[in-house]
Amino acid sequence: MTNRQMLRTMVPAVAAGAVCAVTLAWGQEAKPAAAAKPAVPSVLPGKGLAQHDFFYAGEAKTEDMYIVRKGKIAWEYHDPAGKGEISDAVMLSNGSVLFAHQFGIKLIDKNKKTLWSYDAPAGTEIHTAQPIGKDLVLYVQNGDPAKVVVVNIATGKKVREFEVPVRNPKSVHGHFRHARLTDAGTLLVAHMDLNKVVEYDSNGKSLWSYQVDGGLWSAERLKNGNTLVSGGKSVREVNPSGNTVWEFTSADVPDYLFNSIQIAQRLPTGNTIVNTWFNSWNGTADAATAAVQALELTPDKKIVWALHAWGPGVNLGPSTTIQLLDQPSTPEAVHFGDLK
Repeated sequence: MTNRQMLRTMVPAVAAGAVCAVTLAWGQEAKPAAAAKPAVPSVLPGKGLAQHDFFYAGEAKTEDMYIVRKGKIAWEYHDPAGKGEISDAVMLSNGSVLFAHQFGIKLIDKNKKTLWSYDAPAGTEIHTAQPIGKDLVLYVQNGDPAKVVVVNIATGKKVREFEVPVRNPKSVHGHFRHARLTDAGTLLVAHMDLNKVVEYDSNGKSLWSYQVDGGLWSAERLKNGNTLVSGGKSVREVNPSGNTVWEFTSADVPDYLFNSIQIAQRLPTGNTIVNTWFNSWNGTADAATAAVQALELTPDKKIVWALHAWGPGVNLGPSTTIQLLDQPSTPEAVHFGDLK
């Protein structure tokens, strides 16, 4: 049989959906496509939703937030009319929630009543906000120019404002995602488009910076004076001199699909919680194949908890921030220079 005759006889079988190993004219055997590697191991470490009580929110097409207690959803918030993605959210000690949703900021009480809101001006975005005491809110506004602002929500007046640099003033969406106050009353800003973490005092003076050789999403100052920097495929703890003293990358967890890190946080136990984001603009997550939403790691990078809640049953959606509620805390007990 000639090569042409052999190929001609193969076509009807393939068209009819026949499953067989055929020998090509070259003498090569056609092999079935390799199965996709699972995104998670078949057995996950930890106790699932019951590992911790926590508050949860993430960047998605819809504005959704949850409180999980004793392994079950105890509170949830959904705003079908909400525009924009939740990039930052924090639950205060009284149960109220402050969140930034790209096109503004909102403060709601535990009954979901809006206590205060701010709409980002046209051409700007807000992806991060933090409460200071009862009446002040700090936020970073992407725009031309980009600004750090502190507003008194009781009076509506801005009490502090200064500009911060960006790479491209017109590319507003990519300017910033996360910023956090330190115990010293300074502000760590993750300049996403500059790949640089900068620490500012309350008057806008740059005090410290660290250049990142990769994706950058968030940074937080640790109790030991080091800084935890995260984004892309890595989390890095750097000392004040900029030297890396601890690092976690997606290569450390080869059995997990873990390549879109946003926020990492160090726990009082010394463990680190790291989330990996799912882009819902690219499609709907399949519970059978979706990546975990977060991992809790020991200092030697052993996984003690893997959160995977895509349904059926409980579907928490994409992960950006997880605030543990195992112990009472007062997130608003911070200051920014003289602002308390």
